[in-house]
Amino acid sequence: MVFKNKKLSAACIRDFPILKKRVHGKRFVFLDSAASTQKPQAVIDAMSACYKNYYANVHRGIYQFSERASEAYEEVREKVRSFINAGSTREIIFTRNATESINLVAYSWGKANIRKGDEILITEMEHHANLVPWQELAKEHGAKVRYVPITGRGRLDLDAFESMISVKTKIVAFAHVSNVLGTINPAAKLVQIARKKSPAIVLVDGAQSVPHLPVDVQAIGADFYVFSAHKMLGPSGVGVLHGREEILSEMRPFMTGGDMISKVTFEGAQWNDLPWKFEAGTPDIAGVIGFGAALDYLSAFGMKTVQAYEEKLTARALPALLAIPGVEVYGPKETRDRSSAIAFSVGDAHPHDIASIFDEEGIAIRAGDHCAQPLHEKLGVPATARASFYLYNTPADIEALIRGVYKVKKIFRV
Repeated sequence: MVFKNKKLSAACIRDFPILKKRVHGKRFVFLDSAASTQKPQAVIDAMSACYKNYYANVHRGIYQFSERASEAYEEVREKVRSFINAGSTREIIFTRNATESINLVAYSWGKANIRKGDEILITEMEHHANLVPWQELAKEHGAKVRYVPITGRGRLDLDAFESMISVKTKIVAFAHVSNVLGTINPAAKLVQIARKKSPAIVLVDGAQSVPHLPVDVQAIGADFYVFSAHKMLGPSGVGVLHGREEILSEMRPFMTGGDMISKVTFEGAQWNDLPWKFEAGTPDIAGVIGFGAALDYLSAFGMKTVQAYEEKLTARALPALLAIPGVEVYGPKETRDRSSAIAFSVGDAHPHDIASIFDEEGIAIRAGDHCAQPLHEKLGVPATARASFYLYNTPADIEALIRGVYKVKKIFRV
């Protein structure tokens, strides 16, 4: 396969200091972006500049540095709004990560609205972050969690999804993209089905979608959409909850304290306006500003370009892995509606051993259950190895992946 867009990966390699490192004396090949991405110099510089030149607490100080930090911080909220095409910055809540965003909804909306006998519908392919909060909510309120099955081809069973929704369904939550199977779910279609058959709110876990493909939250139509900065070139400790303004306005705060109030007396408190009502305490100021630089970096390429480039990498890696005897690939075997995360096994070799052998070659992959134990139980394996690509990977990295697999086969005589 010919890669026409060589400029993308070549530019990226220059922009990421860590990609110039060597591991065990060999070229560093990073194939674990589904877990967390590397950071371009622009993000590192933006955070450093904040700390060096104008760091101060936001929203509180009537002096130059505080006003500058506040302005830079709130500019990122607008960048997020534009990046996902939200209707208003009032709908953009900064959290620590996608996990906290989901817990915010489970706590603030769920505790006020879920009753005994209600049903919460999620899928068998969910990350623990979009599974455990709903289990705990259901346990506390006497509700029931139901799981939409996946097909043998690693895709969501759409017929089962539709049949399982009823007037009892109060929450529907699903991953836009599976972090294990790589499946890209038809988010807008699923939201439409849910809307027709139930009064449920719909939450979409976009942790694996926003970094890799164009996302338009208005077109998708969910009530809540969550994602994390660290999976899209930004720093860890910053996440986003997008929520429909009319729903957020009715919800109680997730946490209380400073900055999320408009007035406090000895008798009680009044909440601040959106979005600050849900942002108690001092936020990760430099982290949010760094996230803004990450959004600028991705926007300079355009998410359609990023998606197209990753599709080419996947189209090169997927058939190559499938052609190797003894290798099992989990999830869709074709590139249609599939992301660049590929979970696989090599004979009876334990995924931890696979990852260790890869590390000797300077290649970083993931090994384990990828925070999706129920899904692995469904697949009939305790763990898998996973390679995942991003805009800074190259065809040479795919070749390194395949060489690593053959080394595993040689060592384990698969």
